[in-house]
Amino acid sequence: MIYNKEFDLIEFSDFVDKGVSPFHVVNEVKEMLKDEGFSELEMTKDFEIKKGGKYFIDVYDSSLIAFTVGKDFQNNKGIRITSSHTDFPCFKIKPNMIIKSEVCEGLSYIKLNTEVYGGPILNTWLDRPLAIAGRIVLKGEDAFSGKTILLNSKRNLLTIPNLAIHMNRDVNKGFELNKQKDMLPVIGLNNKFENDLDKQEDILEMIFEEDFNNQGINKEDILDYELYIYSSEEGCELGLNEEMFQAPRLDNLTSVYAEAKAITKALRNDGINVAMYFDNEEIGSKTKQGAASNIMMLLLEKIYNSMGYERQTLLEDLLKGTMISCDVAHALHPNSPEKSDPTNKVMLNNGIVIKLSAAQSYSNDAIGTSIIKHICKENEVPYQVFVNKSDMVGGQTLGAISSTIMPIRTMDIGIPLLAMHSAKELMGIKDQKYLEKFLTGFYS
Repeated sequence: MIYNKEFDLIEFSDFVDKGVSPFHVVNEVKEMLKDEGFSELEMTKDFEIKKGGKYFIDVYDSSLIAFTVGKDFQNNKGIRITSSHTDFPCFKIKPNMIIKSEVCEGLSYIKLNTEVYGGPILNTWLDRPLAIAGRIVLKGEDAFSGKTILLNSKRNLLTIPNLAIHMNRDVNKGFELNKQKDMLPVIGLNNKFENDLDKQEDILEMIFEEDFNNQGINKEDILDYELYIYSSEEGCELGLNEEMFQAPRLDNLTSVYAEAKAITKALRNDGINVAMYFDNEEIGSKTKQGAASNIMMLLLEKIYNSMGYERQTLLEDLLKGTMISCDVAHALHPNSPEKSDPTNKVMLNNGIVIKLSAAQSYSNDAIGTSIIKHICKENEVPYQVFVNKSDMVGGQTLGAISSTIMPIRTMDIGIPLLAMHSAKELMGIKDQKYLEKFLTGFYS
């Protein structure tokens, strides 16, 4: 991979490669913020905030809020917020994870029992190298003081093998994959595991041997785990002019990365800038760390209170504020152009996408769209407009969800992708730089 002239593609690709679970995504964002002088505040303690300061708050390990306070901060200037999500479609490992698939006496495949997280395109996960990442909880002094450890196998451990065409002659005519039967990954053969299948902690030690050794983990202290299977293939450039980039998890690490870069570059002297990273968007956001919770409003109230302002001041700033909901959009498909709206066609490398919906599944109105277009013009950022084809139902984004909890003027944007929710998605490299440039302009 080369250094792309549009932006540091190596750094972006490294971020995507390391963001293998929502916990790891938050950890990577925290490191980016620390490098830029942001200080960490603890969610459950009093905040000490100064004008001109830069801060972030870890929210249950898989969400995060970062914010800057202008050195000449004045209320009634309006808050500027961006939001994205840290999760992505994949497979989550169930408790009692091991399934032995007996072939005959003494011979068996060892599989992992999983459930689908979000809405992945299932067949794209077949015949790929897969790995495991997430967190375990170790016992502490009491029930409420457990220690959380991030784990990443960092090696190709699994695959979900396809059934050969000779045994499934109609596969190319369309074949429905059963999530419990067809999507279970193989992790080994019985001769490797025959003496190590009784206890979950023994299996975890085998999977995460490097992490256990480096972090001094005692397997007897493990209480529980949240582990995900992810595509371990790295991102790569594509195209005659290396103008495209293909990688796992572009939905929504493109937005997470751009948000983090933008808030570290822009400081609005007379106001507050906020970057919110929510978990669980892919499963509806209805969790304590999701966009459908009251977590952002709660933390904003703590921030204002710590600076000596009452709730009324926060409410006034919100009503004068703006929020950008940042998530990916659908590009025109080269082989299925009929799936796109006839007059609003979105292409890779043609700029950020303004997402509109009469049903308000994307939060936008004419005033909000005008704000976006004005910022684009001022910062020389090209833009496109996406509207769902009228006979197709689109998804719902963070903007539509979070603005029902916190009624601030909200606009939905993102960069266009092909193969959204595939194990590997495709983007235009220029669009990532456009998004970062736009968000920096928004904050400024």
